[in-house]
Amino acid sequence: MEINVYNIKGEDTGRKVTLNESIFGIEPNDHAIYLDVKQFMANQRQGTHKSKERSEISGSTRKIGRQKGGGGARRGDMNSPVLVGGARVFGPTPRDYFFKLNKKVKTLARKSALAYKAQNNAIVVLEDFSFEKPRTKDLTDSLKKIKISDEKLLMIFSEANKNVYLSARNVVGVNVQTISGLNTYRVLNAGVVVFTESALAAINDILI
Repeated sequence: MEINVYNIKGEDTGRKVTLNESIFGIEPNDHAIYLDVKQFMANQRQGTHKSKERSEISGSTRKIGRQKGGGGARRGDMNSPVLVGGARVFGPTPRDYFFKLNKKVKTLARKSALAYKAQNNAIVVLEDFSFEKPRTKDLTDSLKKIKISDEKLLMIFSEANKNVYLSARNVVGVNVQTISGLNTYRVLNAGVVVFTESALAAINDILI
């Protein structure tokens, strides 16, 4: 599959690049995508949830009712979970939600996500570019010239580009990252994925 290369002014350079079939042309694996996205979302969780257990409730430990004959459930002190204001049984405690995922599964997931974008013609390739200084208007004007109007845009560079990153920081829906930080969630979450030529050339070293 060949894609035209555009410059930052939105002009067709007349050159084309060929997308690697072993990455963009595979049959997407939905289960690998599910596992990778699940791990990414799990790693975002703080895991600081906590509820008080019976031994942590402040209250008298005196048995407040007889064991039998009361017509209700058996309970001991005021901290009993069956009473209003009592403790919670097996409540949440702080924990880490991380789980292991094999590298080959993560690689397959990223390939599958990119393959979906290629099938939907949601990949754009630009010449390598940079800005002399950070300026949001320069980036938004360039995106209009390239005719990228999707609300969610992922721009991928081969290496950190500080001026472009700072220019995009205030633009809602635009995410700038390097090829080394490519992940399945951000690819799927974006409506359009924009590669610079050098990033597209470097993707083979990341995913193959």
